Amino acid sequence: MKKVTLLTAAFMLSLTSVAQQKVLTLEQAVLRQYADFRPQTLANFSWKANVNAYTYTEGDSIIEVSVPSGMPKTVMTLELLNRLLSADSIPALKRLAYTWASENVIKVFSAPYLAFVDVGLGKITRRFTIPEEAENLELSPNNTSLAYTVANNLYITDAKGTPVAVTTNDNPGIVNGQAVHRNEFGINKGIFWSPGSSYLAYYRMDETMVTDYPLVDITQRIARVEPVKYPMAGMKSHEVTLRVYNLSTHSNIEIKTGLPAEQYLTCVTWSPDEKSIFIATLNREQNHMRLNRYSAQTGELMATLFEETDSEYVEPQQPLAFLDDNSGRFIWQSRRDGWNHLYLYDVNGKLLRQLTRGEWEVTNINAIDLPNGKIYITATRESPIERQVYAVDLKKDNITMLTQGAGFHNALFSPDCKYFVDFYSSISIPNRVNLCTGKGKIVKNLVNAPNPLASYNVSLPELLTLKADDGTTLYGRLIRPVNFDSTLRYPVVVYVYGGPHSQLVRNSWMGGASLWECYMASRGYILFTLDNRGTSYRGSNFEQTIHRRLGTIEIADQLAGVNFLKSLPYVDSTRIGVHGWSFGGFMTISLMLRAPEFFKVGVAGGPVTDWKFYEVMYGERYMDTPQENPDGYSTSDLKQYVKNLKGKLLIIHDDMDKTVVPQNSLTLLHEFVKSNVQVDFFLYPQHEHNVMGKDRVHLIDKIIRYFDENL
Repeated sequence: MKKVTLLTAAFMLSLTSVAQQKVLTLEQAVLRQYADFRPQTLANFSWKANVNAYTYTEGDSIIEVSVPSGMPKTVMTLELLNRLLSADSIPALKRLAYTWASENVIKVFSAPYLAFVDVGLGKITRRFTIPEEAENLELSPNNTSLAYTVANNLYITDAKGTPVAVTTNDNPGIVNGQAVHRNEFGINKGIFWSPGSSYLAYYRMDETMVTDYPLVDITQRIARVEPVKYPMAGMKSHEVTLRVYNLSTHSNIEIKTGLPAEQYLTCVTWSPDEKSIFIATLNREQNHMRLNRYSAQTGELMATLFEETDSEYVEPQQPLAFLDDNSGRFIWQSRRDGWNHLYLYDVNGKLLRQLTRGEWEVTNINAIDLPNGKIYITATRESPIERQVYAVDLKKDNITMLTQGAGFHNALFSPDCKYFVDFYSSISIPNRVNLCTGKGKIVKNLVNAPNPLASYNVSLPELLTLKADDGTTLYGRLIRPVNFDSTLRYPVVVYVYGGPHSQLVRNSWMGGASLWECYMASRGYILFTLDNRGTSYRGSNFEQTIHRRLGTIEIADQLAGVNFLKSLPYVDSTRIGVHGWSFGGFMTISLMLRAPEFFKVGVAGGPVTDWKFYEVMYGERYMDTPQENPDGYSTSDLKQYVKNLKGKLLIIHDDMDKTVVPQNSLTLLHEFVKSNVQVDFFLYPQHEHNVMGKDRVHLIDKIIRYFDENL
């Protein structure tokens, strides 16, 4: 009797524990993942310049900690900062957001001003007035000039507030100072200050010859066409040049990158002495790259340092990293041996050493420590789904691992590289922040974050390792339903992306999953994700096998994942669905139409359905042109498979999508209609590529409802 009583008490205690757990709402899962459920950390962490001290925000205060003493002090509060701003007629800030401009001066943005505040003296030392319509702001290295764009022109202003027009084009087809080549090749900006702030280099893009694609603004009573320049694969592309503005003479010169005009200009880098500009020029075919050095004064080509070719494609991503020791030595990142590694060159193009090698990839250069002859990097050497930090010797073939623990490490080094702060998470560790010496010894644990979802009744992801049909290792992620019972059989939703420049599965907190996936699992689904061949951080062979045949190898790998699922006794193989967006939308429809016997339901968002409707830069890299690769384009054209549809398919698109234009979905729908095949469609008005903001709750709700009703 006593035993029964104890068991009953234990059972009642477990029920009480479950009852006390909160239920995650859809709104929380979609909108609050990085607010309410972000693991504890050092917010706004930054090392101060020239001293071994770091800062972070805690509540409404900026806290500074000296190293190695570890003594914290408050250097600024939101209340004091707002008093200083108010005294200078600058609007108050609602929250502390800052970056360091120098050892004791922070930068804060409060529209329409960028203010510099000396936290030691407690006063504003400089401010810039920024026009309301200004975009692409770039502050000069000496903090005295601010460049920005308004519409398609480029301007510079000083702290006195007198703007100077660098360009005065009135042709809407000429774009200055903005990112070009549709942000491919690592390009994320169009303005490049010289190290000494004497010159400003900027992209000039001529789009006048590019076809207009008609998008429609429905906010007007009479809907208005808003055309965007969209160069489709195999058609005329835009033409880009680089120009240099001299702040002293107020004159522009054009860098003479020559013909053909349709080429790619990337990896723009100033020499430390401001005399030269380096540009990686890539032909339109994207299989031949030249690293060129040009005169910043005349624009003339001074030398081609070296060239790289590849039968599939060359994809330069990173600018040169100069060692800044007056030797002219720099580090170049390249996949020339099949993996992204570091190469040390002199300014004349002589290869001095290959610094890293092996079947793994460098993902970041963290810091360069010249006095000790070290380069600190983040890399995948231990596993493609991990990131560890290493010290690389500049003179010897020697690499030392500095971080501890399997998972994802992000190291931020002090100015003298004697210390770094390691932000670390794994599939089981939400966040662990450690202060370490430059040799990797842990000095102090600063944060050991608890599970922010511990009080909620949700399941967390687990990682899997599978094999493709040819034996290639593939990595997957699985989220089981809450209160999982292995004797039951559950429906599965495969969440897929599968395209280049992606990695959905990683050994970090949440495993790369979005919180809405955990929410969906709490409704009785298994969520599964697999990174197929063609995705990143696995070397060229793993990625480039998709060249000229998008949607073939990727499908085979995803089906290997589905076959794994079907082998699990708790998976209902008759109820497997698939969902993805963009390339994942292409994959979703491909799987529904080219492997219809595996999937009962699909929801495809913003899908490419015919690669001839996609843009030049990305499309031609992976597929060549439609003229060069007609068979590849035909095989990946989803219109020819519409009669294969067996399950339920919902296609979602945004009417203002400038990335995957609506023509992709509309032409496919037209083919479904002509073939008398039923399919569902939903259009999100006035959204671009994907649905963000508060409307995203509506999107995820619609996706889940579709699976609820049909799976």
